[in-house]
Amino acid sequence: MIFIGILLSMATIAFLCWLLFTLAVFALPLFAGITAGTWAYDTGAGWLGVVVGLAAAGLTYALGQFLFAIVRPIWARLLIAAVFVVPAVAAGFHATHGIVKHTMPSQPWLMVFSILGAGVVGIVAFVRITERKAFGPSDGHRSPP
Repeated sequence: MIFIGILLSMATIAFLCWLLFTLAVFALPLFAGITAGTWAYDTGAGWLGVVVGLAAAGLTYALGQFLFAIVRPIWARLLIAAVFVVPAVAAGFHATHGIVKHTMPSQPWLMVFSILGAGVVGIVAFVRITERKAFGPSDGHRSPP
């Protein structure tokens, strides 16, 4: 019975890590949506604040994708990617910290693993944001293979 519990725990941790890596790209739109929805709800919009939050999250993601598609200089694309990656890194740090603090008694090692987790989540988020090969030649010509 303990063996099944261990396997289920490992499967749960694997699923949560997959979910974290998948949703890390959406950390900025989620933050923008929650902020706009909370503001709208607090100003008296009631449950319409949820709609405002969903609209703000969708617009933030759409604006990022639109800018990423039309901006040509690599330095500007890196800045746009950084705007989405930095909140993902913060989310990865806090998620890793929350998971590891239950298993790691040493505070320095807790920070080491949290920082490593943040770096891995940041790299995965950067790769997912730029997976359309957006950092290739910007003049539209392909080099021969």
